[in-house]
Amino acid sequence: MKHRRSILVVLFDGVQSLDVTGPVEVFAGADHCAGGAYDIRTASLDGGPVRTGSGLTVVPDTSLAAAAGEGAPHTLIVPGGPYTRDPHRELIDWLRVHAPRAERLVSVCTGALLLAEAGLLDGHRVTSHWVVCEQLARSYPEVEVDPDPIFVRDGHIATSAGVTAGIDLALALVEEDLGREVALTVARHLVVFLRRPGNQAQFSAQLAAQTARREPLRDVQQYISEHPAHDLSVDALAARASLSPRHFARAFQEETGVPPGRYVERVRLEHARRLLEDGPDGVEEVSRACGYGTPEAMRRAFVKALGTPPAEYRRRFRPLPAPAKAQGPAHSPAR
Repeated sequence: MKHRRSILVVLFDGVQSLDVTGPVEVFAGADHCAGGAYDIRTASLDGGPVRTGSGLTVVPDTSLAAAAGEGAPHTLIVPGGPYTRDPHRELIDWLRVHAPRAERLVSVCTGALLLAEAGLLDGHRVTSHWVVCEQLARSYPEVEVDPDPIFVRDGHIATSAGVTAGIDLALALVEEDLGREVALTVARHLVVFLRRPGNQAQFSAQLAAQTARREPLRDVQQYISEHPAHDLSVDALAARASLSPRHFARAFQEETGVPPGRYVERVRLEHARRLLEDGPDGVEEVSRACGYGTPEAMRRAFVKALGTPPAEYRRRFRPLPAPAKAQGPAHSPAR
């Protein structure tokens, strides 16, 4: 008989509905593809319905007490929501006792606050929604908080950033359990891509940085995004903004929160990633198109930011072509 991994999703009033439904849809799709790979259940404190932060009512399968009596789940998923900032003590007590028994402990979005409050993240590297990362680090100094990645794996603990990052993490766990082909099939069905590595930043360069208030600096931001292969040195960009290099560098950082050189690095990296994921050009052509000049310079940038060289990045994160549809029998033209 095929081994089925049990998955238990914790529910509570105020939970973020997408933190629940995103991972559940991924695991349910994998269960369908693999012919019974997962046994997925949901549980609330008393087994009663919960109301999500958006007003939806979700009816769980069971209570947390009953779920614990049935044995430890393979994967315990703790979603987030506004409630996580002032959690019910009974829920924290349940997590403190029962969560360590799970083979794999997962939090989505601000669910990391619940695990931290239960003392389960001490000594571990984690992430969460960028809005609460500072609070998480400040309130739980024993936890190593990395605010940048969309998800982090540290031993048996996996934590993700906000909302859709939970889908990315769930796809990565399915790939770990059942292989790349199953994960790709699920990703195609959900119309998402199996391509985002966990250490990808939560934001694009344009979102991570603020939009400059002054029009000349906003124009420079747009120019950088549209022309990554051009000369984007501080001197060249300052000339475009009609400012001295020193004044430009200071004004750009003050208004965007990022030094111009770092902003350029992020934009070039994103552009290179998109070309490697979607385009036909080789690494050398991509390096030139993104302003790196040489493949070696691009390789260093990828290894520093993503932990993998460009060629390996393309191999791992470029979607495979969809299977060809079966062709019907050939017909002779009508006479």
